[in-house]
Amino acid sequence: MREGFLSTDELLFLQKEKSSLNKALTTLSSFSLPGDALAKLRSAIDQLDELFLIVAAGEFNAGKSALINALLGERVLEEGVTPTTARVTLLRWGETFTQTVIDDGFSIVTHPLPLLKELNMVDSPGTNAINRQHERLTSDYVPRSDLVLFVTSADRPMTQSERVFLENILAWGKKVTLVVNKSDILDGEEALEQVREFVSSNAGLILGYKPEIFLVSARLAQKANQTTEPAEAARLRQVSGIEELERFITETLDDKARLELKLRNPIGVASHLEQTASASVELQLADMEQDAALTADLESTIAEYDKTLREEIPPRLAEVENILINFENRGHDFFDRTMKLTNIFNLAKTDKIKAQFQEEVQGDVAGTIDKKVRGMIDWMVDKDLNTWYQVAGALDRRQSQSQRELPASKSPQSARRQELIDGVSQTIKLIVNRYDRKQEAEQLGDYVQESVAQTALFGIGALGVGAMVATVLTTKALDVTGIVTAGTLAVLGLFVIPYKRKQAKEEFKTKMAELRSTLNETLSNTFNKEADSAVERLQENIAPYVDYVKNEQSRLQVNRATLQEIREKLSTLGNEITGLVMN
Repeated sequence: MREGFLSTDELLFLQKEKSSLNKALTTLSSFSLPGDALAKLRSAIDQLDELFLIVAAGEFNAGKSALINALLGERVLEEGVTPTTARVTLLRWGETFTQTVIDDGFSIVTHPLPLLKELNMVDSPGTNAINRQHERLTSDYVPRSDLVLFVTSADRPMTQSERVFLENILAWGKKVTLVVNKSDILDGEEALEQVREFVSSNAGLILGYKPEIFLVSARLAQKANQTTEPAEAARLRQVSGIEELERFITETLDDKARLELKLRNPIGVASHLEQTASASVELQLADMEQDAALTADLESTIAEYDKTLREEIPPRLAEVENILINFENRGHDFFDRTMKLTNIFNLAKTDKIKAQFQEEVQGDVAGTIDKKVRGMIDWMVDKDLNTWYQVAGALDRRQSQSQRELPASKSPQSARRQELIDGVSQTIKLIVNRYDRKQEAEQLGDYVQESVAQTALFGIGALGVGAMVATVLTTKALDVTGIVTAGTLAVLGLFVIPYKRKQAKEEFKTKMAELRSTLNETLSNTFNKEADSAVERLQENIAPYVDYVKNEQSRLQVNRATLQEIREKLSTLGNEITGLVMN
């Protein structure tokens, strides 16, 4: 757009729009968009500094070249009934007619037509199933246009391929005006109106609005241009319908209308790219929801495993403590039954008292404690293995699903996700397959035994937990049952025995409380530490996948917000254009 024809406000807005669009282009370049699509936006931004551009598009035999020749007033472009127009041809003003072939896909024609001082025109190769190269050239040039003159033929209006191409034009946010060429083949006004209504309704369904429609006979218009008789020329021009199209281009599309279309053109292109990027982001977010759901399930499974361990360890330890409480109660009962005056002579027989204590009080306390602790170990190992199985199964299902979906999605993100799922899944499968339950139980048993053996009460070597406890209990019991010598008992038994019984029970109670506390604390610390380690192992193995999902979701949310910001800025620019052209 030539700056000399713009007001100060229009010029300032033009600079603002170019700045905003270039920022949008820079931002959109960071998304996975086709390079040629970004190039179209860059070209559309550059086009703001050029004249208003009209692109004639349609199928190869619709008569686009003939229509442009009729508008130019002479046969400038080659016409034919076969797809001969193999290049995009740009028509611009020049003092003389020239034609310059730039390359196989593009040429420039100059012509001294006054209309070309106001705008440029493009004759495009026809869209058709015969020559996809022609269709590609047309599709590439449409995003640069400010207005598309979509030419269809009266003998086959709005074919399926034309409908598809209109949908593509709409995606770029282009203003479309329809020209039904070859109207002279229709018989009468009724036939003309039927074609007009057919084209209007079909185009309206695609575009979402009823476009301007012109019924034109390029053949009659060219014949009028060649006729020397003024009256006949005027009649032919009127019958051809070319005058209505000319008025639309020169009068209806006045400076304000052309300015609005020109300014909106790159916004439409940018909106198309933003929508493409947004659709991709939304698809990725929807896809990531499945990964997020899986990671949430995995974390929930591990959290539930952790919670179960923390909740079940205390009552299981209480069962061990109950064994000691029962032991203590039997001990107190033993002291009451044994340490009395009527049994004074037996009290002097230490070996007999010891044997009686071991039989009546200690019993199989060692085996019972070992059984309970071993039961805790088996329970913990089974819980651990079951949780690994759950995690492995969930990952295996997601891996199978991801592999089914991968052929349809080959983005770097999907490839990275697949790599992580494969890696984490294989690692966990390997752990599960190598899980030796017996060995794990033995290792945990050794760890528990070692932890108990290292406490102050149990520095007595490599015995089982129950054996260690029984040894200490027996030792402590003898400390309080080996009371006095037989001679002392004979003299002081009446006074000493009740005192010693009370002393023995109090000391026994103190020692038992100390033993229960130490054993409970040791086993609790040991099993809770093992629980921490088991949960941590699970978390460490799924961490790469969990971190990726969280980071990827965060990245996509940022991208969504960024695109939303672009969308809002483009909308604001569009509103400002409306205000600008209405002033």
